[in-house]
Amino acid sequence: MPVSVPQLRAFVATLDAGSFTSAASVLGVGQSAVSHAVAGLEREVGGPVVRRGAVAVPTPLGDRLLAHARSVLASVDALEAVVRPATARGTVRLAAVPTVCQGLLPRLRELWAVTLPDVDVQVYEGDDDEMPEWLESGTVDAAVLVDPSPLPAGGVVVARDEMAAVVRRDHPLAELPALTLDDLHEDGLVAGGGGCEYQIQKLHELDGRPFRYAHRVREMSTMFGMIERGEGVSIVPTLGRVMLPPDLVMIPMARRLERTLVLSGPSSRDWHPLAKALVDAV
Repeated sequence: MPVSVPQLRAFVATLDAGSFTSAASVLGVGQSAVSHAVAGLEREVGGPVVRRGAVAVPTPLGDRLLAHARSVLASVDALEAVVRPATARGTVRLAAVPTVCQGLLPRLRELWAVTLPDVDVQVYEGDDDEMPEWLESGTVDAAVLVDPSPLPAGGVVVARDEMAAVVRRDHPLAELPALTLDDLHEDGLVAGGGGCEYQIQKLHELDGRPFRYAHRVREMSTMFGMIERGEGVSIVPTLGRVMLPPDLVMIPMARRLERTLVLSGPSSRDWHPLAKALVDAV
């Protein structure tokens, strides 16, 4: 018996959800059905694909199969959407960076809830460099890309914002109308939070100076915590204003740098019809 679509769905859902029980809830089936489907896949491919434990993770073989499984499921979902009735209905997976998830997607989801009431938009949060990778591999059906070049065919600009400094509300810099990189480096620049490092590097390039920082973190919550404790200052997009703790403020940068945010489907394969519906609604 060849590898089947239900086997691939169970495999991907188990790894995404972290367990057979959670995968069963996502798929709307019993846990035994998921376990049997994954076991059947393992028989077909000749080895274990999921390492059982507190959290399900892929084996080396499973890791090699995962991107292909996602691509197959994305194509099957697109095919099923084409042959369904004309009314937009179903689930579409959308990826975005943290500041977009917090500062833009709530408004877009309100719009889609009205214009596409039968479409369930599942949000995947990641960094700038993960967006194109997830989109082309089939991990997601659509993504909000940051400064894509060239503009993807069929994509639409959904917002523009710019970079701004973040300091403590009681910091002397908070009294200034705009800040320079020199101002920020005096206190120690915290870079990288929420996938914003590329834009911070670009600001250094525009000022003709090497990129440097006092601290480098991944999560914006870590960045904000360090700033609250007086361990540095940072630069984030203005969409991130809604994420600021009460004791932090955003100050414009003297050197302006704008981001362009584009909602798009993949460039290497056909779009899922519901991804196109999201773009058309915007």
